[in-house]
Amino acid sequence: MNFASDNVTGVAPEILQAIAAANGPVAAAPYGDDDISQGLDALFSELFEADCQVFPVATGTAANALSMSVMSPPFGAIYVLSHSHANADECGAPEFYTAGAKLIPIKGENGKLTRSLFDQALAEQGPAHGVHTVQPAGVSVTQATEMGTVYAPEEMRELCSFARANDLYVHVDGARFGNAVASLGCRPAELTVAAGVDIMSFGATKNGAMAAEAVVVFNPELADTLGFRRKRSAHLFSKMRFLSAQLEAYLTDGLWLKLAGQANAMAERLADGLTDIDGVDILCPVEANMIFARFPVTLVEHLHDGGFWFHHWGDADLPTVRLVTAFNTDPDDVDRFIDAAHAHTAEL
Repeated sequence: MNFASDNVTGVAPEILQAIAAANGPVAAAPYGDDDISQGLDALFSELFEADCQVFPVATGTAANALSMSVMSPPFGAIYVLSHSHANADECGAPEFYTAGAKLIPIKGENGKLTRSLFDQALAEQGPAHGVHTVQPAGVSVTQATEMGTVYAPEEMRELCSFARANDLYVHVDGARFGNAVASLGCRPAELTVAAGVDIMSFGATKNGAMAAEAVVVFNPELADTLGFRRKRSAHLFSKMRFLSAQLEAYLTDGLWLKLAGQANAMAERLADGLTDIDGVDILCPVEANMIFARFPVTLVEHLHDGGFWFHHWGDADLPTVRLVTAFNTDPDDVDRFIDAAHAHTAEL
């Protein structure tokens, strides 16, 4: 019973069907010249209510690193949260793709970068001393955050406005962007281009795709070299139609929000069932499809022994637990988890 990650799930049937359809008897042009890939700019432009350019890739790491490569020169600095995927989980890919730009980590609040924290980080770095210091170039935020919280439209506008006042580009790591939009019930544009975002990594893999992400460029000045960078980094697929077909199906008839809504609903159901259990402390608001909580170690052991898969770390007696729900999480599994936790607490 998986609560470890939305990366370990299978593929949504609608997306599998789209891949099969793209595998039809008719040959298709390679390297993104096929009809499906050629239609993505219009599809995403309609979604975001603004002209944008779309570059499909197969991994979130590629999407993030390629985005940052056009935001910053090698001598630049990109501000990120210390626990962000770009900073903590991508093996130096952003630094590699930018040819050496420096990531400057900032500690967040409930997984978020606030304007005050951002302002403080800029002040702590101090003024750029000519050729002796890296030059501030951009900022990257994650939506939904690594802690399962979400930035509201007004929060995104405030961050983007502050970044623009300091001549910084804004990137959004949207690996779980669908979960954020489904949670807020707002228009995707409100969290991105209308707020002032320049470029984003639009994720689908965690929410039902087989392997499909996209770099979506809102600021046209960042798009000029991205095609070359994608090719040079070995992420221009010859049979691009199979990535593009996943993205097309993902957005068709609101499938992406349906899948994300199911994942979010299961997280809410799970959190509600855990709130009244002695010794369980939910650490931050549950706004997407992730829960962070402290569990007694005996409860962690009991649940693992009962067949529930999830990650935990930290304090030996009161570890931090991360629970992740997905587009195909079974409500019965959620209820079994809650019942097992209640039963163990009752025994104690």
